[in-house]
Amino acid sequence: MKAVLGSIGALLFSAAILLAGGGLLGTLVAVSAELNNFPLIAIGFLSSAYFAGFMGGCIFTPHLVKRVGHVRVFAALSSLVAACALSHMLFVNVASWAILRALTGFSFAGLYMLIESWINEQSPSEKRGQVLSIYRMVDLIAVTIGQFLLNAADPKEYILFSVVAILISLAIFPISLSTSKAPMAVTSTKLNIKKLIKISPLAVAGCFAVGLSSGAFWAVAPVFVQKLGYPVLMVSIFMSVVVFSGAIMQWPIGWLSDKIGRRIVIIFVSVGGAVSGLFLWQFSPDSISLMILGGALYGMFAMQIFGMSAAHANDYAMSDEFVSVNGGLLLIYGIGSVIGPSVAPVVMTFAGPSAMFAYTALIQFLLALYGIYRLTQRDAPKESNDYVAMPRPRAALLILRSDPRNLLRRKKRNKA
Repeated sequence: MKAVLGSIGALLFSAAILLAGGGLLGTLVAVSAELNNFPLIAIGFLSSAYFAGFMGGCIFTPHLVKRVGHVRVFAALSSLVAACALSHMLFVNVASWAILRALTGFSFAGLYMLIESWINEQSPSEKRGQVLSIYRMVDLIAVTIGQFLLNAADPKEYILFSVVAILISLAIFPISLSTSKAPMAVTSTKLNIKKLIKISPLAVAGCFAVGLSSGAFWAVAPVFVQKLGYPVLMVSIFMSVVVFSGAIMQWPIGWLSDKIGRRIVIIFVSVGGAVSGLFLWQFSPDSISLMILGGALYGMFAMQIFGMSAAHANDYAMSDEFVSVNGGLLLIYGIGSVIGPSVAPVVMTFAGPSAMFAYTALIQFLLALYGIYRLTQRDAPKESNDYVAMPRPRAALLILRSDPRNLLRRKKRNKA
């Protein structure tokens, strides 16, 4: 485990800085839009625009990586996010912000794809759940820090958007100056959704469900708190509690999935997310304490679904498929996230702010039911052979063809 973490240390440091800025930007846009009197439907539309761009990033980033490499694409996309953040206060209207959110989504899709495929390549199958959980802990803790930065200045002013740009720019340094090996060269840039469904139907369903539910959560949860009559400080506290509680459960859930299987854990966290969503729906309007308790429970369960789904898919994928598999999963997530933020505001408009969590609970219950069905369709993957360090890109294709893990995975897939 120490060797694996050592190989991705600079990447995790860059990811932490990047995601702190991204976490602040996502909440800042929603809060600032509300303070600038954007309609609730328009705020949901901004999130849909983000994820429309996100889908584009999933499609085009593999081509960019194949052409110029992981590190250069990371630097280019980070620079684009920083420029978009600074542009929000230059053009304060729905149309301009929608364009900026689409460009930001495009960039973050590529950045997530780069980070997660890099981590998957460096992680042996029997440790992948734990390694991805550590990454998700870094992710969620960084996002938590970003939420508290929301209180550093007035969300309607330029300062916080400048802070975002500074953080995103600083994220380029650790990975650019790292002496660790970059991932092997990308040989496949095609996102084959049919093939991805064959690799892991449950992973595809899980990522789509996360898009429908968590996409809505990130889009309108800050507005949900504001609509209940609470100040901006309470927005950052609620969002931070959700994210931090999700972070502290990452490693235990990852460890558990390595021991008892990803599918059982996906079912467990889906049911937990649904139950906690119903709790928030019923009790969050009654008191701050119940809202915070419900948020903590929601984060503990709902924030685990995507990571477990990605780990489950990568258990069946071959080493040279990690970029395309993770890109496909992010694309599926993006499709769900275009839909979710458009549906949730309508539900909130007609049934009240807390009804958003009734919507997320329904999605997560349906995912749990599908997970139970998948348990009857295919055996869980066995542990892979001992981890083999990835070769230099020049020799990668030759060795990957004879890598016993890939041969075993091909046989399993053909039998599925």
